[in-house]
Amino acid sequence: MIGFMKNFWQSLPKPILVVSPMCGVTDLPFRLICRAHGADVVYTEMTMVQALAHKSQKALKLCEVSKNESPVVVQLGGNDPELFFKAAKIVAEEIRPDGIDINFGCPAKKVAGHGSGVALLRDLNKSYEIIQATIEGAAGLPVSLKTRSEIKAKDQTKIVTSLDLLQKTRDLPIAAVMIHGRSFEAPWIEQVDYDYIKKIRENYHGILIANGGIDSPEKAKMVLATTQADGLAIGHGVYGRPWIFQQIKDYLKHGRYKQLSWPQKRAIALKHAKLAFKTKGIHGLVELRKQLLWYVKGLPKATAYRQDLVRLTTIDEIKQALKKIK
Repeated sequence: MIGFMKNFWQSLPKPILVVSPMCGVTDLPFRLICRAHGADVVYTEMTMVQALAHKSQKALKLCEVSKNESPVVVQLGGNDPELFFKAAKIVAEEIRPDGIDINFGCPAKKVAGHGSGVALLRDLNKSYEIIQATIEGAAGLPVSLKTRSEIKAKDQTKIVTSLDLLQKTRDLPIAAVMIHGRSFEAPWIEQVDYDYIKKIRENYHGILIANGGIDSPEKAKMVLATTQADGLAIGHGVYGRPWIFQQIKDYLKHGRYKQLSWPQKRAIALKHAKLAFKTKGIHGLVELRKQLLWYVKGLPKATAYRQDLVRLTTIDEIKQALKKIK
């Protein structure tokens, strides 16, 4: 790979702790909460280049960022190099995040089924064109990739891996790569292939972020030791636990970490709700309902609270409902 362009990724202390991009989850309020509790880098939800290239207001809103969450990366999805160029240009000129990421990993049928996400691995030439076009459109912003371990070719006769993609694009200045250690065919199995990520480490010398199955400080330490990655991206492991990033940092530095009390968790959940209302109004509180359920998961009688939490529409209602929970 040619020399890496200087960018924010290179200045971050390691290990770098990242909030993995998740549709319907990593909106601005969630990202701000994660940054406040130890996340080093946050990603927006994936925005499709088809909509962004035509300046859809919904798409522009989806990838809107705040200076208070920097460094923040806007993730793009799609399958057309020209549209990636246009979308990246709009992001660089109008949204102005710290970086742009290309989704090569989403296994969802509505994404991969249309040749985007992880399905892009099946066409390495087009993938090269997409990355090249995005870099050109980004006008200096660092461009990173998020992908999975592998996918079967359309004819099922061979397997295409993310290592194949990195070897194909080794002459492009890719700023960072996030590898989810599961395949397209088994996207949610419990076992994550961390040895595969280690293989990537042995063949790729840029910033490498390991992803998949990281749900505790102990697991984080094990994954770092196994993969030798520069950092970790946490997805489902952050559900209802945005403080996990600080716990990981404490554990890696001191060998121990604090468990939060319910009053501490309640205060964070309420702050999250206030941010959601401030940025999105009542709609933000409706979207937040599922996350309120994540905050109370594991508490005694958590199931009994569900009916109340999924009906809340005001900050005061949320405050009172959380206050009742012991």
